[in-house]
Amino acid sequence: MDQDPTATVGIGNDPFLPRPERKPDASDKNGAMLAWVVHQPGPIEHGPLQRIERNLPSPGPGQLLVKVSCCGVCRTDLHLAEGDLSPRRPDVTPGHEVVGRVRALGANSSRFAVGDRVGIAWLGRTDGSCRFCRRGEENLCVDPLFTGWDLDGGYADACLVDEAYAYALPAELDDEQAAPLLCAGIIGYRALVCAAVPPGGRLGIYGFGGSAHLTAQLALAQGLTVHVLTRGEANQQLARELGAHSVGGVADDPPEPLDGAILFAPAGELVPGALRALDRGGTLAVAGIWLSDIPSLNYGRELFNERRLRSVTANSRHDGETFLQLASRLGVRATTVGYPMAEAPQALADLRNGRFSGAAVLHN
Repeated sequence: MDQDPTATVGIGNDPFLPRPERKPDASDKNGAMLAWVVHQPGPIEHGPLQRIERNLPSPGPGQLLVKVSCCGVCRTDLHLAEGDLSPRRPDVTPGHEVVGRVRALGANSSRFAVGDRVGIAWLGRTDGSCRFCRRGEENLCVDPLFTGWDLDGGYADACLVDEAYAYALPAELDDEQAAPLLCAGIIGYRALVCAAVPPGGRLGIYGFGGSAHLTAQLALAQGLTVHVLTRGEANQQLARELGAHSVGGVADDPPEPLDGAILFAPAGELVPGALRALDRGGTLAVAGIWLSDIPSLNYGRELFNERRLRSVTANSRHDGETFLQLASRLGVRATTVGYPMAEAPQALADLRNGRFSGAAVLHN
């Protein structure tokens, strides 16, 4: 459901300049809230985000109004802000790793009650009737809507969600811990499934950010051998701390052939080397929604012997529910860095420049 802006409140040409502001609550009597929007996509240092005042949205039938406690910072948000992904509509609010409390219910809403803690993830709506939805593959729906791309997301004081696409969250995880699980964790889980590593097999992970460090924990807990290939000493050190069997640079070869691999880094130039690292019949799953161009592939060196290259387009709600249960049972925990919601551009810039390991989380 679109939210109409009432008055734009810019922050000047410096995207990191603090702006004096009131701190509206989702129950403000004046019905207003603050939200970041992608106003003019471009390099994050040029200020593509603006913080504006908007009317607090009212939930429609089957919807929840959620007061946002925190929202994880995903690389997809960066791609959206910088224009690698074209915004689906003007001034959309990013953010799809949202944790908050239900503040109001739309008509016919019955899954949750006011005050319940819920999670909001990337998949915001599907048509339910296309050939893919009918056969249980809603991740391939031909007419989906995505949180923070089509629908306003969690870089705001509050947002809406169709209750059928909201998640109950494990009680043992606090809000900051839960937020990265809602995209980084879920899509990493789907990528691990798509990589089709057999029990006890060998998994390669290329790139080691917010999603990869959760996926590695899941793979290790399931008894896989995990080899991490990533840039940055902080990311490499985190991989070692989490128990990776080997850690190297992105241009290195793993110490043994891989049964499957996941490419988390949005770098198409890594695809040929990752394919060559696969054993016969191995699969390379590309986990990102955006990837730079892939160089030409040599059939004999990189694809022969039934090596496979596949994309991970989106997750289903079943993926989300399954991953959250596994994360709770297996003790998967996010390494997080917190930022105030007012510093969303800085968090994205830090992500862009690799200034932290793990996952960033914005707090209201």
